[in-house]
Amino acid sequence: MNPIEMFATFFKAGGPFMYPIFAIAVLIVALTAERWWVIMMKSRASSRKLLDAVLPLVRAGRREEAAKTCRSVDTPLGQVCAAVLERPTRGANPLEMEAELFATADAAAAVALPPLSKRILYLAMLANGSTLLGLLGTVSGLIYSFSAVGQADPAQRSAFLAAGIAEALNCTAFGLVVAVPTLFIHAFFSSQVTAVTDDVEATTVKLIHAISGLDQPANVIPMGAKMPGAGTGSLATASANAQANAVNAPRRPEPPVADVTPNVG
Repeated sequence: MNPIEMFATFFKAGGPFMYPIFAIAVLIVALTAERWWVIMMKSRASSRKLLDAVLPLVRAGRREEAAKTCRSVDTPLGQVCAAVLERPTRGANPLEMEAELFATADAAAAVALPPLSKRILYLAMLANGSTLLGLLGTVSGLIYSFSAVGQADPAQRSAFLAAGIAEALNCTAFGLVVAVPTLFIHAFFSSQVTAVTDDVEATTVKLIHAISGLDQPANVIPMGAKMPGAGTGSLATASANAQANAVNAPRRPEPPVADVTPNVG
């Protein structure tokens, strides 16, 4: 007996609940193929190659060419980097530039990244549905077998009992065969979406640092340094002035301590 005939015999012995489980299996295969194409083929790009091509252009002041290079990479990574490069920056303060560019990157990522997670949750739902349908087929087969045994002739009881047990076990086995690989597929796609998201965030940080110039040692602002343009009414300046006044203020002479020694004589 070839594998096709064995599967056909196994499928027929499983009862009516084998058909919805088989339909779920076909749907899972279609979803897996579609998500594989979207996540693994269309959304993966080498961030190192993109940065090697874009960072020299950014440091040379050729942001338009760098944006075109990012647009040519039709992935979420390229879309977010292109949105950052096409954002006009105002002011010369590197920290203000970074704040504007990070807001632009967050907005672009909110548009480019969610399509990666679309329909992934359906895989977990279909896996649970397959398991539950298998259990339902098990219960249905056991009910059929015991009801048939009670009403059948003694000569036919063994045949009815074997048919009901076969329906119960085959349906459970088929539901688990569909559900277990689907859970692994769901976990794999979820991890790949997380990896793409982390790659986009790390690449965006490096690109924004290059645009603002904070990746150069001469432009790194030390901790505690006074930011240019900060007013005298800021909290940091007020705190610094208060500390300086407390250190430099002259101390008041302490009052003499009264002699409180009791007169023993």
